This record gives sequence, C-alpha cells and structure tokens, in this order.
Amino acid sequence: MFPLQLLALLFITVPRHDPDEKKRRKEKEEEADGQRGQGTESKYDLIFRRGDLLEVPRTLFTHFGIYLGGGRVAHFIPDIMPIVSSDQCRIKEMVTNSRLLLGVLAKCGSVRVDSVEDFAYGSQILINTMDKVCSRPALQGEEVARRAEKLRGDVSYSLLWYNCEHFVMYCRYGTVMSFQTFQFCKTLRKLLLSRNVAKATALLGACLLLYLRAVTTCAALLAALLPFLVWMAS
Repeated sequence: MFPLQLLALLFITVPRHDPDEKKRRKEKEEEADGQRGQGTESKYDLIFRRGDLLEVPRTLFTHFGIYLGGGRVAHFIPDIMPIVSSDQCRIKEMVTNSRLLLGVLAKCGSVRVDSVEDFAYGSQILINTMDKVCSRPALQGEEVARRAEKLRGDVSYSLLWYNCEHFVMYCRYGTVMSFQTFQFCKTLRKLLLSRNVAKATALLGACLLLYLRAVTTCAALLAALLPFLVWMAS
C-alpha cells in the first residue's frame, strides 16, 4: 500500500488549509446537506424519482448511481484520497481521473453523494434500464434510496467483484451482481480458453523445450499439461 500512497502524494497535491477556514467550510457543507435532506426541490425532481437507478455510458464502461432527490445521486466510485488525507473538505471534492485510477489500484473507494451534474460528467443519463433485464422486481423507491444512504462511506473496491454496478443492484433489487463483470469474464474466457490458444501453447512449449535442449519425459509432460488443460476447458 505504501507505493500507492507515495504515487498519490506525487499526483495529488493536498494544500494546507487554515484551521478556521476549514471549520467554516465544514459547517457550511453540513448546513447545506441538512437543507438538502429536508426536501429541497430540484429541477431533476421533475425528471427522476427518489430511488431511480441512473446509468451513464462511458467509453469503456457504464457508471451507475441511485437518485436520492434534490438533485443528489449516491454512487460508488474508487478513490485514493481517503487513504492519503483526513481532510473531509478535500475528500468531498469531485473525484479526478488520478484519484480514480489510484483508487482502483489500491482497491479502495467510497459511496458518496454528488450532484447530478458531477455524476453525469456531461454524458447522457439513462433511467431504470436494468428493470428490463433483471429477473428480480425492483424494490420501492424509498427503500432503494434508504439502502443507498445507509451504505454511504468508505468501502473496499474491486473492479470485478464489487463495483458501482454491484452497489446499485443491491440497493434496487437486493442482489449483488454485475452484468458488466459477467460479460467481461465471458469474453475473456472465449479469448483465453479456446482451441487455437491450446494449439499455440503446445507449439510454443515444444519450441521452448527444443531451444533449451531440455527434452526429458518430465519436461515434456509439464509442457503438455497447460495446453491440455486449456483444450479441455475450451
């Protein structure tokens, strides 16, 4: 973990704050959160309902969140900042690409509440598309939002086994799964566990044995084991 913290310090500058200024900022943010929690209306309340599952297509993946009302979205995102800083004002700032990438490597993240604009980051927002593909019925909107709010805070992040899609699937449907992860593993299996890969592995192993002049019974068996396993799994 230490090398990742060192990288974070190199790529993410943590400025010094005046103690009184930090205290005032914290009080203002707490006051703003309290006002939003009391039902402050937003233009997005005319588009989304509390508990809606919001989906934002990215270049290589899709990001998910739960609408809480008042223009706020709860979403799970990797973030290195909670490890390298205890300044809550700094942590609550919008997550940059450097923070996100280092968070993925460190496998740390947080369920945070951001504005709809920060969540979408300029992309189109899709609403409740998972309702058409998930076999489980969606929970009531208020229950979905309460689940998302209850999970708010630092959580261990895994790109394959617990990401933003796992989070919203649990909140809305009560099951922890990810269609993106399933599709990725399925594609990877097709690429790696194929007959062509088994043949190429066998050929590479034979060439390596001949090059090293280590053609013995034991070496030949070991060289044939991997392509055999790939062939049987294909």
